[in-house]
Amino acid sequence: MDFVTLEPDDFAYGVSAEVVPGVNRIVAENPSKFTYRGTGTYIIGDTDVAVIDPGPALDSHRDALAAALTGRTVRAILVTHCHADHSPLAAWLRTESGAPTYAFGPHGAETAEWDIGMLPDDFGRLDLDVSANGTEAAPRESKVEESTDVGFVPDVELRSGDHVFATGPIDVTAIHTPGHTSNHTCFAMTSESAGRVLFTGDHVMGWSTTVVSPPDGDMAEYMNSLRTVAGRRDDVAIPTHGSPISNPSHFMGQLVDHRLERERQVLGAVRRGSSTIPKIVTDLYADVPIELHRPAAASVLGHLVKLLGDQLVAVDDDRGVSVFPRLDSTYRAV
Repeated sequence: MDFVTLEPDDFAYGVSAEVVPGVNRIVAENPSKFTYRGTGTYIIGDTDVAVIDPGPALDSHRDALAAALTGRTVRAILVTHCHADHSPLAAWLRTESGAPTYAFGPHGAETAEWDIGMLPDDFGRLDLDVSANGTEAAPRESKVEESTDVGFVPDVELRSGDHVFATGPIDVTAIHTPGHTSNHTCFAMTSESAGRVLFTGDHVMGWSTTVVSPPDGDMAEYMNSLRTVAGRRDDVAIPTHGSPISNPSHFMGQLVDHRLERERQVLGAVRRGSSTIPKIVTDLYADVPIELHRPAAASVLGHLVKLLGDQLVAVDDDRGVSVFPRLDSTYRAV
């Protein structure tokens, strides 16, 4: 994979800077293993504008966004999905501007009977910190998945192809891209100066592959959505986290190939006798920092769910939940 980095010298937190003609970005100071350098909020247009992914509930980011919008009229608030680093400030911005929020919908109703289980407490954690008085503190890097803004409900629920914003030569439409989450949506912009621009949210991230974590994440849907955007003829793709991606069709084609290879590797690991997700991750992600092993486990579960649907693996334990595989299930090749 030809990943695309965003170096610290290429941006400043809280500063509105143009990334392509007609589009400015403000990066929130919330770097993490999920958000890379931080969440990028995008402002489309000059006087009448749309805002994509207002971002996390950080006072510093809210103030930076307010400053960047001074003298402008917000006409639309576009949300790719409602993870807690993307949508929370939409409520504030809606109140301040009166602009409606647009998204595919609220967070998907997770399958009530699908308990995805737990990883072992010591799996994928860094060594315990030692506090100043010599006692052990809580282990670091314990989260498996991103937190969700479950209270977010858009004013306007979108479907693929819906028109969401226009100003001058700029036009923006929605493309439903489920997979990372069931309600994930990309936004396609056309303009005379920037050409065809696809805002990819977390569906495509230049710096890393995307975590596809059940129960709301779905690997089969993700692969279908990824092929959809790979087949477009965009000039540039702009993810919420990281730098713009030039030649996006080629990059996304690489992502498709990478995911298919990872699927083959997961199936191969099961066939070799790695019957649990921790064993599979330890086998396949040996070169990946240990603090990323727990998020990797979520994506491995996503691959296993797809392989289960393809009837290439089965759940091999006594829980009676073969339809709903778990992080702590035992798996076998079919």
